[in-house]
Amino acid sequence: MKKSMMLVLVLFLSIGFAGLASAHVTVQPKEVPAGSYQVFTVRVPSEKEAATTSVKLAIPDGVAVSRIEPKPDWTYEIEKGAEDKFVSVTWKATGKGLGATEFGEFRVQGKVADDAKELVWKAYQTYSDGEVVEWTGAADADKPASVTAVTAAAGEGDGHGAAPSGASGEAEDKDGRDTLTLSLAVAGLIAGVLALLIALFRKRT
Repeated sequence: MKKSMMLVLVLFLSIGFAGLASAHVTVQPKEVPAGSYQVFTVRVPSEKEAATTSVKLAIPDGVAVSRIEPKPDWTYEIEKGAEDKFVSVTWKATGKGLGATEFGEFRVQGKVADDAKELVWKAYQTYSDGEVVEWTGAADADKPASVTAVTAAAGEGDGHGAAPSGASGEAEDKDGRDTLTLSLAVAGLIAGVLALLIALFRKRT
């Protein structure tokens, strides 16, 4: 009986950790060619009862962001450095922000540098209760920064807009498949837990 209850506990913990692992602030796509023009999507989930009211994104040195997509119910502020280069963008909610079961996507457009190797996106998520969560750590940290790998330059593209060869779409598709795989795994764990609980209940009665 004790072994059965321990198994149930392990399964519930696995489900909980899977949910936490999928709730990071991320930037898509995860892979882009050097020298390409890209639309980067910042995906921000809320992780607590307090609403997300502000999101700051630090722009990596390896990309020159030049445009910000407007988002209803949000304003944005651009911080510039030397030679008017965008160094950060901060979105602020004009309404209630992102609730506990919600997420938002914020988009910027820019050109990846010809000599870039990877883009490390540091983000700062502010909640309505004043807490600021810094997504700036290494890949194995509790709050990692999102990283975009930069591959060798592709063939000539249109010079503007998204990736010239569809690499961005492929990366998005891969991310979508990963999310689906995670969802199916969690659903399977939940089904297993329910089946085990029913079996234990029947055995006791």
